[in-house]
Amino acid sequence: MYIPTANRKLICKALFKDGVLVAKKDFNAPRHPEINVPNLQVIKAMQSLTSRGYVKTQFSWQYYYYTLTDEGIEHLREYLNIPQEVFPATFKKAARAAPPQFGARPERESGFRRDHDDYRRRDEGKKETPSENFRPEFRGGFGRSRPQQQ
Repeated sequence: MYIPTANRKLICKALFKDGVLVAKKDFNAPRHPEINVPNLQVIKAMQSLTSRGYVKTQFSWQYYYYTLTDEGIEHLREYLNIPQEVFPATFKKAARAAPPQFGARPERESGFRRDHDDYRRRDEGKKETPSENFRPEFRGGFGRSRPQQQ
């Protein structure tokens, strides 16, 4: 299928920017939702890149999911004249938070921990014990273990 060069470059730029691309299996759709290109041209351009090994395709629930491979990154860098330092968004590592310290209790936004600790410390001086006249009696269980009365 003939795809104009301007449309092909738009598709490749969108693919390289995110590293992934999604297209609904609707060959009659006038436009792709994210790119201003007919949906059929997006599907066929990705089909071409898949056959050359630059993109991996996954089809599920009437959607095509395209993922850029390492060879595809190199090909698109040459095709779009992108420097070596630039990577797709899926290949960038997100900054991870430091792991919590051992024994440290996290402070919650709502102040739940602080309110809960105050509740627990409110009666520190008092010792909660049963009253002096509390005498529990155990007379046997219920059911089969209960002794027979005659």
